[in-house]
Amino acid sequence: MESGPAIFVGTVFALFGGALLAWTVVRLRQGEPIAVGVNRVASATVASVAGAGALALGMWCFTRV
Repeated sequence: MESGPAIFVGTVFALFGGALLAWTVVRLRQGEPIAVGVNRVASATVASVAGAGALALGMWCFTRV
C-alpha cells in the first residue's frame, strides 16, 4: 500500500530534477541568465545542485518501492 505514494513522489522529484537540469543547460548554452541579477556561475551552480539533488531524491524514492 505504501508503494503508491513512493512511486508518485519519486516520479515528481525525478521529473522536476531532470527538467531543472535540462533548463539550466539550455539557458547556459544560449548565454542567457539563469537568475536575473545574480552571478552567472553562482546561479548555475545552485540550480545544478538543486536539480541533481531532486533527481537523486527521486531515485532514492524508487529504491524504497
